[in-house]
Amino acid sequence: MSDGGVDPITLEVLRNACVAVAEEMNATLVRTSYSPNIKDRRDCSCALFDVVGEGANAAAEMISQAENIPVHLGAMPYSVAAAIEAFPPENLNDGDAILLNDPFHGGAHLPDMTLVTPVFVADELVAVAANRAHHADVGGGRAGSVAADATEIYQEGLRVPPVKLYDGGDPVEDVFDLLLTNVRTPDERRGDFRAQRAANRTAVERVRDLAARHGRDTLSAATGEIKAYAERRMRAEIEELPDGTVEFEDYLDDDGQGHEDLRVAVAVTVDGDELVVDFEGTSEQVAGAINAPLAVTASATYYSVRCVTDPDVPPNAGTYRPIEIRAPEGTVVNARPPAAVVGGNLEISQRVTDALLGAFGTEAPERSVAAAQGTMNSVTFGGRDRAGDPFAFYETVGGGYGGRVGADGMDGVHAHMSNTLNTPAEVLETVYPLRVRRYAYRPDSGGDGEFRGGLGVRRDIEVLTDGVSFSLLADRRRHRPYGLAGGGPGAPGEDYLDRDGGWTAIPGKSTHELDAGDVVSVRTPGGGGYGDPSDRDAAAVARDLRLGKVSAERAREVYGLDPDDQ
Repeated sequence: MSDGGVDPITLEVLRNACVAVAEEMNATLVRTSYSPNIKDRRDCSCALFDVVGEGANAAAEMISQAENIPVHLGAMPYSVAAAIEAFPPENLNDGDAILLNDPFHGGAHLPDMTLVTPVFVADELVAVAANRAHHADVGGGRAGSVAADATEIYQEGLRVPPVKLYDGGDPVEDVFDLLLTNVRTPDERRGDFRAQRAANRTAVERVRDLAARHGRDTLSAATGEIKAYAERRMRAEIEELPDGTVEFEDYLDDDGQGHEDLRVAVAVTVDGDELVVDFEGTSEQVAGAINAPLAVTASATYYSVRCVTDPDVPPNAGTYRPIEIRAPEGTVVNARPPAAVVGGNLEISQRVTDALLGAFGTEAPERSVAAAQGTMNSVTFGGRDRAGDPFAFYETVGGGYGGRVGADGMDGVHAHMSNTLNTPAEVLETVYPLRVRRYAYRPDSGGDGEFRGGLGVRRDIEVLTDGVSFSLLADRRRHRPYGLAGGGPGAPGEDYLDRDGGWTAIPGKSTHELDAGDVVSVRTPGGGGYGDPSDRDAAAVARDLRLGKVSAERAREVYGLDPDDQ
């Protein structure tokens, strides 16, 4: 028997069943959503929580998640906590669904709408289902609601505290009307909200099935033991790390409002089976839209710790109990309202990850990885299509992953805190007045090393109609992704605008008004390299040369391979 009184076989069956519930939630959300951002890019995440305590002391703790977006999943417990605080169990009914996106009350940034649904079994609240989906527009000053020029949260879109979107199974039409009146694409938003509800209703049905099959008391005991098991596993992993404190710092280029070289400092202290992550010394919050709420910083921290320990430790509330986070208020990693935060979710999350992986890599490089591209390269277009209907398009663009022991970095991927897909060119060109002119890897953009950093990509998009608002929110245009264990840094990103046949460089955080024929070119960073480049296998260099991933000049000067001999 386990410590919780559930036999090991039943415990493992229920642990995997809870994971399957979250995965099926996600499949439902993707399948039933309206927007390409969710249906094709899969910018969404799902998780399942159990309920501990009663009455005013009731709380929900994550027991399983689908393998979706790291920046969503580590932060989602904050959203569920805010929902339960606003609507304690005595104020909840079967069929309710609570919506929120307020970054200062459990959210991350405004486009990420979280829907929280209670799960009742025989009138007892036993679980909570939650999902988060990035909506392509939630109002604000610019279409797409990811504006590089915002300086306070009021400009970024509609800010929603916890409210009931469904009450006893019925839509709360007043809330729907309020939401849909303030967005540019209301039909798409309504469809995505319905998809989120369908995902959570899937969880309700599956949890009830589990309770009927195994018994409510057994299910409750099992979820507690699942968390206790994960805690034991994580504590054992932390104990294997050397005791002491390691410091590291990394920088964002700027905030788009004149503040440059924004520091993310971290001190990681290992003491037995506990770990403290302290961000003292990080830059104060800034005017630009790259500040992060605490939930985002916590999410990146949890992810990074999982990367350098055993990734098979089940991710749930127990996993994170041994980890303490100290993030000073008023800094870019724990901003106070009314800070603009849309880019914190996108960029601070990546830089926190880079800083933490750099800290772990200082002491144990074999456990870590060289820096990935370190940015999400957020691209937003909005306006009216050729039929006169409003549109809002958002995507992130992949880049290089960092090299690591035994493997080159992956090319053109959405690394670390992103983990979405690209928007297929066929979908983009069918749904929006846009055309993909070029989509290719950037040769020589990966950092040199025994194991090369992954390549960044170049993505050129042409606008096919007049009066289109374009916003770019990206980083690593000056501060290159670092190499590890002697590896070289990845190439920085570059961005250009073509008007009338000539390329002009544009800032990585900027907004522009475009007309038909204008072309935007986003060229993303490569990943850092790992290990001494002189140790790279000649066959690997020859393969890179043959595939066009490195130039003949690079092969000769860095790796000592004469292309003429190949």
